[in-house]
Amino acid sequence: MAATGSLRAALGRARWPGWRWLRRFARSKTGKATAAAITALLALTLLRAYSPGIVTELQERTFDTYQRLQPRAYADYPVRVVDIDDASIAAFGQWPWPRTRLAALTTRLAELGAAVVAYDMIFAEPDRTTPGRVAQDLAGDSADAQRTKSLLATMPDHDALFAEALEKTSGVLGFSLAREKNSARPLAKAGLAFVGVEPTRVLPAMPGAITSLPVLNEAAAGIGGLNLSSRDRSGIVRRIPMLFSDGAHIYPAFAAEALRVAQQQKGLTVRGTGASGDSSTGRDALLDMRIGEFRIPLTADGEMWVYFDRERPERYLSARDILDPAKENEVRPRIEGCLILVGTSAAGLQDIRATPLGQPVPGVSIHAQILEQILAQDFITRPDWADGLEIVMTFAMGAFVAIMLLSFGAQYSLFAGLVALALAVGGSWIGFSQFRLLLDPIYPSLATIVTYVAVERVLHVASDREKKFVRQAFGQYLAPELLSRLEASPQAMRLGGEDRDLTIMFMDVRGFTPISESLAATELVEFINTLLSPLSDAIQAELGTIDKYIGDSIMAFWNAPLDIADHTTRACRAALKMRDIVAELNSRDAFGFAERGFSDPVVRIGVGMNAGLACVGNMGSARRFNYSAMGDVVNVAARIESATKSFGVDILVSEDVVRAAPGMAVLEAGEILLKGKSQPSKLFALVGGEEIATTSEFAELTRLHASLLAQLDSGDAPQLASLLGACRALAPAAAAGLYEMLSERITGSKPSTEAPPVAPP
Repeated sequence: MAATGSLRAALGRARWPGWRWLRRFARSKTGKATAAAITALLALTLLRAYSPGIVTELQERTFDTYQRLQPRAYADYPVRVVDIDDASIAAFGQWPWPRTRLAALTTRLAELGAAVVAYDMIFAEPDRTTPGRVAQDLAGDSADAQRTKSLLATMPDHDALFAEALEKTSGVLGFSLAREKNSARPLAKAGLAFVGVEPTRVLPAMPGAITSLPVLNEAAAGIGGLNLSSRDRSGIVRRIPMLFSDGAHIYPAFAAEALRVAQQQKGLTVRGTGASGDSSTGRDALLDMRIGEFRIPLTADGEMWVYFDRERPERYLSARDILDPAKENEVRPRIEGCLILVGTSAAGLQDIRATPLGQPVPGVSIHAQILEQILAQDFITRPDWADGLEIVMTFAMGAFVAIMLLSFGAQYSLFAGLVALALAVGGSWIGFSQFRLLLDPIYPSLATIVTYVAVERVLHVASDREKKFVRQAFGQYLAPELLSRLEASPQAMRLGGEDRDLTIMFMDVRGFTPISESLAATELVEFINTLLSPLSDAIQAELGTIDKYIGDSIMAFWNAPLDIADHTTRACRAALKMRDIVAELNSRDAFGFAERGFSDPVVRIGVGMNAGLACVGNMGSARRFNYSAMGDVVNVAARIESATKSFGVDILVSEDVVRAAPGMAVLEAGEILLKGKSQPSKLFALVGGEEIATTSEFAELTRLHASLLAQLDSGDAPQLASLLGACRALAPAAAAGLYEMLSERITGSKPSTEAPPVAPP
């Protein structure tokens, strides 16, 4: 016993160091993060391998998006839809039409040179308008009734007439799968040759079929399946079966049969796994089919992915126009030599389907698009190796981001993860756009994101206090772009006051006091919010910092807390946007002043701007502070804003602004002695942006305007009037008030004042 105990102790000591390290590792952040990564990777990889419905749905929604971004290019292929549309129903009566009319339509299409006429419909019941059937329904045994019945019985059968037209035209009819089991089967018109696995071993056996009348089936040159895939629970048609089987025979799809008959082929060839030169995928699967000159790639179970083009009127002709002899010259060039599919888009006939492009289309349009892409040989495919590649990528990308996170931390691993995501999505998109391959980027991306989140949560480094401070201090008045830059580089901001070259803006509502007196308190708040919200967005869109709201006013500045290289130009652009926003709000009576009957429902603003050195920083107490700017340049900007009333313009800028933003369209407004200043300041009206400043008209206006100002005190009334008229003719609308002011100065009349909105009596 003693020897046994000694042995156990020795073994325990022998393996203890490794066990202790393992336990220590498992308890560490790195160990827990590794366990989280392995768990997430295994779970996601197994989920992808199992491929539940949600995975398939996500994949197919992604492929839908690809088709919307790059739908199939349209070309004028010889495929047309003869549409029994609302106009045709209105012209010839409600559906179903007598088979005699369909016979006439079929014959007419043949006369116009159609290569094949295929009906996207099933004629499962005899025509009720056939005279013989009408005779059976007549009541009475009188001699007249008997003669009428005998006469009707001798008249041609409408179904027979339709069958005769189909036979002469090489017509194609359709069948559909029955929901309930029955013994009905379509006639097999197409021969079949196969290479590799026998298709009946792959295709599910149909429970039964719904077919047209035997007399019509016998006359038709081809019969194809009309079913559109029902596997998509969303109801969107993405794939359609190209082959159907009853366990003994193979039947082609409707579009395939129309193409076979048009080429006068006896049959089609199907290739599957096991064919010479094809490697086995581990299970029986179909690869492609060939109809005459055309090859069609198939999914493993015999379906074809439909690559959709948008709905186009060029694809359609109305049945009414086909039956109108007066339009022969118009329709013949569009019918001759074409594969004609007859279907319906008429409201109430319920043959409307959803496509990945988000457009509801008639079912016959889908068959037409299938034929178009077969003729174009432009297919989208999901290769048999796609599932394996996606499973490998799911694990590999998740493992990559986990290793990066464990080795280099959150910042570098996030970048690496984003690169991996971009590569997955980019590779998938290139595969689709360049090679028409459907490769799923969702699960590799999902593995990357989930693994990153799982590992990062375990490691969880405390958030940086400086970044929190930045978010709290600047989130309310910085543009999102600036805030992101500030969070990424908080060292770019120096807390406290610092001197910076700024552009300062003040905005004020003209005549705000009468407006406030005319509105209830809640209405006034609504007015302020309606106006200031889009104006604030315009400032932040140009990377401005909103300093404060002062009732109906806004103070903003540029170039703090981060450097903005062209801050004065951006400030000018923001002011011009604010002008346009106010004009747009007035045009649609966004404030409701016109609706309330105000005598002057137009809201006006004044904007003043200055540029120069100011002190900017956090100002206030330790508990409550504001990031603001102070200095003479700020005071001057406020005075300039007040001066806009005197000059009759909505945007006035200082000479420093003009020098800092030379590309703007400005006109000298004149000099004014601003409050608190000993020397007059030269001010300019901002009338437009770079697009106006570069025009020859504005160059001429600038020359004439300078001459007008130079001669303003000359007393030469005719010359001044001539210059004023020439300037007004060339001036943008924003300068109209300036020239009104100058006109009043020349004539010596009393300046007019802008009337604020006034409430009705």
